[in-house]
Amino acid sequence: MFKDADKNDNIRPSRKKPIFPVNERLRQYLTEYGREVKLPAGYSDLARFTYAVPLKDKNGKDTLWETVTYDMREWDYLRASLVRMYAILKTEGDLSFINHLDVARIDFCSFGNSQPFRIRIVNKFNDNHDHYYIKLADASRIYGLELEHLLSPNRITFFTHQNTLIEEHIPGIPGDVFAEHYLHDPKTNIIRIAKEFVKFNERCFVCLLGDMRSYNFVLNITPDIDDNFQYRIRAIDFDQQSYEGRKNMYLPQFFKENRPFIDAVIRCLDTESIAQYQAEERTMIAFRLTSSRYRVKELLDIMHDDNISKPEKMNQLRSELAAFFKQKHFLKCNTMGQIVKFQLKQTLRKSLLLIPKTKSRFGD
Repeated sequence: MFKDADKNDNIRPSRKKPIFPVNERLRQYLTEYGREVKLPAGYSDLARFTYAVPLKDKNGKDTLWETVTYDMREWDYLRASLVRMYAILKTEGDLSFINHLDVARIDFCSFGNSQPFRIRIVNKFNDNHDHYYIKLADASRIYGLELEHLLSPNRITFFTHQNTLIEEHIPGIPGDVFAEHYLHDPKTNIIRIAKEFVKFNERCFVCLLGDMRSYNFVLNITPDIDDNFQYRIRAIDFDQQSYEGRKNMYLPQFFKENRPFIDAVIRCLDTESIAQYQAEERTMIAFRLTSSRYRVKELLDIMHDDNISKPEKMNQLRSELAAFFKQKHFLKCNTMGQIVKFQLKQTLRKSLLLIPKTKSRFGD
């Protein structure tokens, strides 16, 4: 499967994806599970900046972010509000710790679909800093965040309020940086990197999370026994949750930006090993699905009727998946949510049947 990657090295997502509004059923779901929280400031408040300066990295290279400034009255209000929002994100609104916190910088990226603001929070006592993000609330992105939280090995903290979405910062080494500076380090266990990329590739495809180019995921490194390391790849961008029409958009193996990781898989793993790791990942997703099946079903039932893509993209994806899996039922799907639901059912069916007491639980 990975040997076909060269055929699609030029695939690209749509240049500009629209923002899809949060409907009432999704809003009720977010409220029920503690995701909808009243915030002291919103996205529109941050959009009233007066000046922006391009932000460079430590090597003087453009980062595609801009540091923004506000007039004094706006800044005083925003500064206090953003510290409170950080407390909501990190300590469930406990404000007893906020006196030693301050806003060090606000950055804006017009390049991303969600046009995010990145808030840099600093501890005034020890100068330690952290980040979080404020974005426009996009329904497809929210579905992606929730599916990642429920079905991946990673937990994600985020909150919504009206048209505003706030997300925690996901730490890690960006995939493109890792490929350039760490992948060929003698200390890097290339076989474990290859294994993790196969699992990540499978996870994205099962959940139909698209556009996982190397700068849209990060790697976490954990020291292990015998002086070795474990690796985990984490998605950090969920704009392309079940939006694009091309099947290969949901397989990280088909992006030329991921070529170093693809080469590692081809070099280090045989067909049987790849199949084994794919089966392992599907089994773990099935276990997570089983443990939170009622919440997942509630989310998918809402997603089932929601509009989170364009009709021509939905038609293309259902046709390509029907041909790929030789499964005509995909052609009966009329929304992206229906495609995601059936994709989960048909890719995880074997794994679900092997888990005790789960037969027929993930049905309709």
